[in-house]
Amino acid sequence: MSSAAPLVIRFIGGGNMASALVGGLLRTGHPATAIQVVEPDAAARDRLVAATGVAPCAATPAEWPPCELAVLAVKPQVLREVARQHAASLHAALVVSVAAGIRLADLSRWLDGHRRVVRAMPNTPALVGAGVTGLAAGLGLDDADRVRAQALFDAVGSSLWVDDDAGIDLVTALSGSGPAYMMLMVEALTAAGVAQGLEADRAERLALDTMAGAVALMRTSQAPPATLRAQVTSPGGTTERGIGALQAGGFEALLATAVAAARARAAELGEMLGKDPT
Repeated sequence: MSSAAPLVIRFIGGGNMASALVGGLLRTGHPATAIQVVEPDAAARDRLVAATGVAPCAATPAEWPPCELAVLAVKPQVLREVARQHAASLHAALVVSVAAGIRLADLSRWLDGHRRVVRAMPNTPALVGAGVTGLAAGLGLDDADRVRAQALFDAVGSSLWVDDDAGIDLVTALSGSGPAYMMLMVEALTAAGVAQGLEADRAERLALDTMAGAVALMRTSQAPPATLRAQVTSPGGTTERGIGALQAGGFEALLATAVAAARARAAELGEMLGKDPT
């Protein structure tokens, strides 16, 4: 993003994800004076403003200055109300929603037919600059809008585009929910270490550092994960025995089931939350 003519970005909602994105923008050189925050909860708003120096918006939408990009960072259950409340002030903006499950067509309808919308699914490692975000474009986006939306999330990790809402549902199931799968694995490895006689703090450190090291190795190596795993798995050795136990217990099938279940739930949420009151 150019510092000569910074994009004016408005965050509607000032919670954890908004804070992470604001922090990422500031780290990449985006000026705080070009970031606006709309957050009705005074404590949350004051924390974000104090931590970052961004500009809080006045309580009345009619008093808000123009913005070029708006991020709807509120809970899915209130997005319909929030989008309708802010629609008039966002008619000239690129609008990005990070609310889980809310489909592009529903978001566009709640914004009075606005077509420059993006559905985004970041994950919680964005809080430490290591997130991955899936993005899906509404029908009204041009190339410049895509660049702007992607730059926003690249400031807190990496991002990739998918074709549609179904693609975002899959991203939600894989990388959106994925950190919890990894955390559950660390919990389980820690518990297994304790059961075998390790102190809890040592078992947790070993589990965490092992996962971090494995990820670092896979990221830096030219070899695919399957090859790296085979290199560690010596015939007749301890790893082969352990992998065999995991596979006998259906490890891969359980992960596949978890992703399928999370994807189905994402679709259910989209159907449920997208219905307007009758």
